[in-house]
Amino acid sequence: MHEPVSVPPRSLDALRPLVGDEVIEALRELAAPLRGLRVLHVNATAFGGGVAEILATHIPLLQDLGLEAEWRVIHGDDAFFRVTKAMHNGLQGMDLAFPPEMQGIWKEGNRQNAASLSGDYDVIVIHDPQPAGIPMLRERRGARFWIWRCHIDTSAPNPAFWSFLLPYLSVYDAAIFTMAEYVGPGFPVSRVAIIPPTIDPLSPKNAPMDPGEARATVARFGVDGNRPLLLQVSRFDPWKDPLGVIDAYRLVKRERPEVQLALVGSMAHDDPEGWFYYDRTLRHAGEDPDLHVLHNFHGVGAWEVNAFQRVADVVIQKSLREGFGLTVTEALWKGKPVIGGRVGGIPLQVLDGETGFLVSSVEECAARALELLAHPEKARAMGERGRDHVRQHFLCTRGLRDELMLLRSLLD
Repeated sequence: MHEPVSVPPRSLDALRPLVGDEVIEALRELAAPLRGLRVLHVNATAFGGGVAEILATHIPLLQDLGLEAEWRVIHGDDAFFRVTKAMHNGLQGMDLAFPPEMQGIWKEGNRQNAASLSGDYDVIVIHDPQPAGIPMLRERRGARFWIWRCHIDTSAPNPAFWSFLLPYLSVYDAAIFTMAEYVGPGFPVSRVAIIPPTIDPLSPKNAPMDPGEARATVARFGVDGNRPLLLQVSRFDPWKDPLGVIDAYRLVKRERPEVQLALVGSMAHDDPEGWFYYDRTLRHAGEDPDLHVLHNFHGVGAWEVNAFQRVADVVIQKSLREGFGLTVTEALWKGKPVIGGRVGGIPLQVLDGETGFLVSSVEECAARALELLAHPEKARAMGERGRDHVRQHFLCTRGLRDELMLLRSLLD
């Protein structure tokens, strides 16, 4: 049974002070021919990770523009989500087996979700590999147009996973990728839109916060707001390399013993591997009182993440593979310099030497962190440039514009 996700109403007008009247009026003009269009977005979870955060803003803003937009979440048991997590890793190139048993679990999960999908829509947008088989298994019933939105990098996929998925993707009318380089070999859909993700500057995670409240918030979790803080916000996932971040922190601490590190994540129900890697991260962290490993079960929600990002002196996203990295966007929006892995969508945001630094090793990460801690004025200037870069390219109004343009091109 697909679970509808209820979202509170939003008004585009609230964004006028941040993006300007011209942007808002252009969106309303672009959406005018689409008023009444029935659009459904389907993904794997309503909480945890960037897709859910994007949709929580995107759906109500589409509604404000006059589209009949809905959001539903698929159903799946632990076995299904273990397989889809393996698919996520395999499609990003991890060397994993994909035996018939795992393929059968994915097919059955998609068959059940295809059977339970109800309603008639003009457009259905399916996010990522978890529910990607639904249109083929429904023989495209239920929508005039089907769009697959892929948030991961399939440029060098594990062939076992990619060859299995390609036939299911062939029935889509269009696809969305974060970068053109992410489109996998032999991708069978001719209409491909490149739409990088965006953030909502007014969401609880990104809204303005009093500095005193931010320091008081992180203090509840044992962080001293008067001492230097390194921060990484991400799922507990091998691709995010939290172990490498801990190693870099230990190198920094040799020269700056007062420094602290916070690793802040969330546990989503579609990521059963997350608990395993969280435990592994804890073991690697050891008993260091200045090293804090936290997640939503500790009471760290969107507002608390906002506080951590504002208190941090340096934000790190040392990913080994990365679809885009909305946590980078969030930190830059708050005027923080970011040290990011030289992978995926991070270089779209971290302009090396301008809004932060790109690194490829633990040693580089530590050296750049020490540099930023030693030169706070340089760090502030990078953060200011980062905020302006996000304002121009990665706010939710730009994501809305890009999707509206794709919808209009399908209907023309």
